[in-house]
Amino acid sequence: MFDQTAAEPYLDDLGPDDADINDHDTWVQGVPHATFARLRRENPVPWISEKDGRGYWAITRYSDAFLMSRDTETFTSCQGIRLEDMKPDEIDARKTLMETDPPEHTRYRRLVSRGFTPRVVNTYEAAIRSLAVEVIDRALQHREFDFVTQVAQELPMRMLGRMLGTSDEDGHQLVEWGDALLGNTDPDFTDFPVDLVDTEEFRLMPFRSPAAIEIFDYASKIADERRSHPTDDVITQLLAPTKDGTPLTDLEFKNFFTLIIAAGNDTTRYTITHGLKVLLDHPHLFDVWRAAVLSGNPDLTTAAVEEILRTGSVTTHMRRTATCDTEIGGQKISKGDKLAIYFISADHDEARFSNPYRFDLLRDDNEHMAFGRNGPHFCLGAWLARMEVKVIFEELLKRVVRIEQCGDVLRLRSNFLSGIKRLPVRIVRVA
Repeated sequence: MFDQTAAEPYLDDLGPDDADINDHDTWVQGVPHATFARLRRENPVPWISEKDGRGYWAITRYSDAFLMSRDTETFTSCQGIRLEDMKPDEIDARKTLMETDPPEHTRYRRLVSRGFTPRVVNTYEAAIRSLAVEVIDRALQHREFDFVTQVAQELPMRMLGRMLGTSDEDGHQLVEWGDALLGNTDPDFTDFPVDLVDTEEFRLMPFRSPAAIEIFDYASKIADERRSHPTDDVITQLLAPTKDGTPLTDLEFKNFFTLIIAAGNDTTRYTITHGLKVLLDHPHLFDVWRAAVLSGNPDLTTAAVEEILRTGSVTTHMRRTATCDTEIGGQKISKGDKLAIYFISADHDEARFSNPYRFDLLRDDNEHMAFGRNGPHFCLGAWLARMEVKVIFEELLKRVVRIEQCGDVLRLRSNFLSGIKRLPVRIVRVA
């Protein structure tokens, strides 16, 4: 029987307690957990200055993050969900369902939501498992490989392609474009990192990225194909009229398609990679989880997946804007102020989670905020992501007895997504 009380923290180093949480370079060194812990204790709603912005309030406690996620009337997404200050024409040009609130948000969401419900996602399991087996078996032909590109990236990319009705060949290009969008501050992913070069010419494109131009061209071509030959896929659903009979405009479709490409791979990829990194650092967790998989214990797998999501919290924050003078966490907020809900801090809040830095396979009260937790902006792909994480680890644990890290990890240069972009591994023993 696994003695969880004897398990050490999953993190050996919480980092400095005075890090600049807004600086992209801070996150290259890892999540600044010690800084967030200090803020939760001493100043849970601090004012954060920005080098190229007007500053914002950081929401670091679970209780405040939970309340804000529900209150879209006071804390709107319509001014943007990233910290970038946008002009009105930029907001209009780049709007997706994430930059809307009900009832407009509901209209967008209904277009594709039926394909992402728990009931429907459960019907995908066989297809996801088949893809996972293929991806893992191909990777295991090599003794050493980069887990990110060979495994963690491949499964969500290929599953997304099945849902969109696109080929695996196109999928690799879509992932590259998606990386340039969500990794728009990382020189490894784009030649136009927004805080390092002038991106003014792309200000009306999603993420201020030239990659969006190529995605728009691709979206136009595939939309023409689906209009001529509709199929049972997400793209066809997007092109269908809404409940009130109004179809998306051309720009709305392109922006929605771009959002799916950006969000449909990166976050799940980084979540899977975070999960393996924890297991590599703590082989006893690998052994316990593997034993549970081999014995057919689904409860432990469910708990492990939720702990991966909680401890990873890949989307570090979402921005909101105050629609009126208000107060949160005892701090007065003025109308028009920016606020960032730090999910990654909320998910390590000692007031909500006992031993938050322990990867607890017995944790049974795990209402984390990795998907936004509650309210209208709860992540549309949450159940699909859960399924992909579950299946990839089940199939990996069936096949590998021991795996180890064999090189340095590289982390994404981003204050928006916390992710490992390179994780070299060595297979020591297969089953």
